[in-house]
Amino acid sequence: MNTVGPFMDSRLLIVDVAALGWELVRQHGLEVKGLDFAPAETVFPAVTCTVQASFRTARPPAEHGMIANGLYFPALRKVMFWEQSAGLVVGERIWSGVRGRRGKAGVLFWQQSMGEDADVLLTPAPIHKHHGGMIQDCYGRPEWLYREMRGSLDEPFKLQWYWGPLAGARAGDWIVRAVSFVLGDPRLAPDVCLAYLPTLDYDLQRAGPGSEKAAKAVEALREQLDYLLSAADRTGYEVIVFGDYAIAEVTRPAVRPNLALRDAGLFHTRTVGGRLYPDFHTSRAFAVADHEIAHVYVADEADVEPARQVLANTPGIAEVLDAGGLAERGADHPNAGQLLLVAEDGGWLAYPWWTRKKQAPDFATHVDIHNKPGFDPCELFFGWPPMSVSQDTARVRGTHGRAGAERRVAWASTCPLGGEPASLLDLAGMVRTLLDEAP
Repeated sequence: MNTVGPFMDSRLLIVDVAALGWELVRQHGLEVKGLDFAPAETVFPAVTCTVQASFRTARPPAEHGMIANGLYFPALRKVMFWEQSAGLVVGERIWSGVRGRRGKAGVLFWQQSMGEDADVLLTPAPIHKHHGGMIQDCYGRPEWLYREMRGSLDEPFKLQWYWGPLAGARAGDWIVRAVSFVLGDPRLAPDVCLAYLPTLDYDLQRAGPGSEKAAKAVEALREQLDYLLSAADRTGYEVIVFGDYAIAEVTRPAVRPNLALRDAGLFHTRTVGGRLYPDFHTSRAFAVADHEIAHVYVADEADVEPARQVLANTPGIAEVLDAGGLAERGADHPNAGQLLLVAEDGGWLAYPWWTRKKQAPDFATHVDIHNKPGFDPCELFFGWPPMSVSQDTARVRGTHGRAGAERRVAWASTCPLGGEPASLLDLAGMVRTLLDEAP
């Protein structure tokens, strides 16, 4: 059996559970045999891509550059969300020591994993057909991985389980079976394997963390973690589980910073077919909204203060951080905006800049995560007409992005780590040490 560290005589499975907040664990009494959960502070901004990039590099956003789920590329004048290239995350991976000793690393369903420096990879990668429709598929390494896994599991992975109005626990059900397949196949069986479970994310955003739907999602997660721990025990893996962020109850109306900037003449649009599309080529300032935070990009230094004043006077915005504030939070990377907005507790930041439904760009009524220049949780709800998604921001009942003591996440380990981490960065550093010290 492989040895990955001085405290272990087995391989290591690391599971990122979306939205596994410490208060959620306490509120719903999540108990999993073999796991004793404890609290830790998360990374700021507390959003998926940022936290995952921080964990796999054990570095803050100021160093790895994944400052949100979406990035603005100035040379292209384009906002791009959920891009999957591993090259977007800068920094040595916590598993590099394992691979340096010819051990194997696996990364399953983590963001920015395509092209990752790992031996086993699996991530959703559908083909969008030219005239509409989609070919469901996953990107895998080795090349045969998804084909054989799909046959073994008797069904393909379906993207509608993973995001959109039909997303739910079925995504996690399939993923835990896929992880079990990887751990148990001697051709694969990585020495360290990172997996992602999105089960809690959907209904906590739809209905809030205190809802009956949230309680059912927690129960589904409990069953999935039981399944994973059983698979890990059979195949000789220790397990570390951590939450990436804590979802808070939405109690305030959504804030629209781009509408405020447009009203002030700083954000520009172009009208096409009566619909308002963003013009990033001429806009003086615009916000890339992402749950409770938004990076604000300002084309000219002279417009930073006018934009700051507009946004500071916008109800529902708690903080407008400048370069100094970004540095204090560990998020001062060139990819960051000149300003960073933080919503008031109980509120969130929505990307729309229009006031009438008929002005909405065509992508607003569809699940279109790559074209929308901001995260849109309304995609979790059906809208009208049929086959569209909602534009009603009032339906969203849970959000995340803020960090601090009130937004701690939960973590647990089946093996000793040599200490109690105060934060996810501490936990990632301990894992790196654990892996580096393997003989």
